[in-house]
Amino acid sequence: DKSTDEFGLAKTATLIKAARAEVKNSLLFDNGDLLQGNPLGDWVARFQKPAAGQVHPAHKVMKALGYDAANIGNHEFNYGLPFLQRAMANAGFPYVNANLYIDAGALKTNVKPEPDKNAFTPYVILNRTLLDEAGNSHPLKIGVVGFVPPQVMQWDRQNLSGKIVARDIVESARRFVPQMKAAGADVVVAIAHSGFERGETAFFAENAVARLAEVPGVDAILFGHSHGEFPGRFFNAHPKVDLARGTINGVPAVMAGAWGSHLGVIDLVLQRESSQSGWKISDSLGALRPIYDRVARQPLVAADPDVQRLISTEHEATLAYVRAEVAQTRGPIHSYFAQVADDPSVQVVSSAQRAYAQRALQGGAFAQLPLLSAAAPFKSGGRLGWTNYTDIPAGPLAVRNVADMYVYPNTVKVLRLTGAQVREWLEMAAGQFNRIDPQGAPEQNLINNAFPSFNFDTLDGVSYAIDVTQLARYDRNGKLVAPEARRISNLRLEGQPLDDKAFFAVVTNNYRASGGGSFPGLDGGQIILDSPDENREALLQYLQAVKTLDPQADNNWRVLPVPGISLQFLSGTGGVKHLARYPQIKRLRDNDDGSTLFELTP
Repeated sequence: DKSTDEFGLAKTATLIKAARAEVKNSLLFDNGDLLQGNPLGDWVARFQKPAAGQVHPAHKVMKALGYDAANIGNHEFNYGLPFLQRAMANAGFPYVNANLYIDAGALKTNVKPEPDKNAFTPYVILNRTLLDEAGNSHPLKIGVVGFVPPQVMQWDRQNLSGKIVARDIVESARRFVPQMKAAGADVVVAIAHSGFERGETAFFAENAVARLAEVPGVDAILFGHSHGEFPGRFFNAHPKVDLARGTINGVPAVMAGAWGSHLGVIDLVLQRESSQSGWKISDSLGALRPIYDRVARQPLVAADPDVQRLISTEHEATLAYVRAEVAQTRGPIHSYFAQVADDPSVQVVSSAQRAYAQRALQGGAFAQLPLLSAAAPFKSGGRLGWTNYTDIPAGPLAVRNVADMYVYPNTVKVLRLTGAQVREWLEMAAGQFNRIDPQGAPEQNLINNAFPSFNFDTLDGVSYAIDVTQLARYDRNGKLVAPEARRISNLRLEGQPLDDKAFFAVVTNNYRASGGGSFPGLDGGQIILDSPDENREALLQYLQAVKTLDPQADNNWRVLPVPGISLQFLSGTGGVKHLARYPQIKRLRDNDDGSTLFELTP
């Protein structure tokens, strides 16, 4: 509910129109994660009554911009298959996905199911008439194929189980790219809602772009999911990368950040020797065009007014929805220090989940189990910028603040776990921190920026400390890499050492409960409460019940000090105004990019 110059399709639309004006021939694609991710998407899914031919507001804008095709991202499934299918049917341009299939065993029909029937259109061949440098027209066939991480079966198990099965991204590409070439595709564009991992990529990998670039016949790759920016310096050490040309294994590629922060542009030069010979790519370039200069901190383009004109009705309805007051807060709620200290923005979510689970389990077989609550910071700067934090002042709390504290439309789940499993959960989450060498440099960086903050679960209901001089027990993929290492120390329940053999109820979300984040032992088999209610709804109910919130963290966990070592970390400069409540955090210096260097003195 405030303006921004740093992201938004209204700004990207200006870049799109400018790029099109530069050339005779262009095509426009979307990578996915389009329908979910902000209050407008939530409002459409929850309150806009479906009607025949009704167009999703995002699709209204995209139709006006002339999108040629789109890929399905993993968040497209968050609102369920019926919603997605209805939205796609009215999009006005084709959607593609090649690695999701109908679960034949779940079909309730007397008709024998087709083997390997795709759940969606795996690819399309776009017939286009393009102009050469002399102004002559030529018919070309542009093949477009799409992929999504197969882990969507874990992340949205409740929406997809028994309906869809997933296959490996690269395996699917090797199946369909030759089919596209046989169908006459002159150029094959692979839209992979998948990231780019350094090193060996396993079968069924979530991030598979490195191997996808090795599939014969792929001419260009548009990728995403991990919300990075390619070409960009973060990928400098990746194998087979040419950042100057924007290529991976010689294939031009772009990953355009998130939320319309960049337009990814791939230029292809096509040539052929004669009218009988096929088209060959003789040159290519992948590049990004930002809408905002992060160094100068100023916008590079103006918003396209057509966007507001096209969806003003939905926009105003969303604003009315998110401005509705639900409670009051006596103090600020923010996430600037959520990665290094117990935090009010995470605490209120955790408390809300516990209150929900206590009501839901009451009177049941698991009501007597000690109840723990897992929550993580969702907004912690990073690639989305140094303003990407929850920062709610004291005063009224509205629906928009609930969406700010809990970004995703996850649903509440409760797991039955042993104390040993709880301990390993916390060990995995402690990968948030770098290993601090007690004999090393006097100033060391505390936070491991490669570890997603949404996987930094803290558990309320127990108390513990984190020893960052230990190696991380697990890598970010959940592989046990340091069996002797233990970062979690003094883990206690009500003052007593935690019993590894005792059982606990742990409230979390469907993403984590189904294996999201690769936490050891969590695979969907431990669920004892499978609620359809969103975690956001639990938070909303909690705030409405308490009416006036005192946002204090209970400080049930802490990072242990390392004698002689300054534990340093970056956060948004906006956190400076909250330092009075954090005697253990000291401001060291402000940077020129909106960040500040802080020191943690536990």
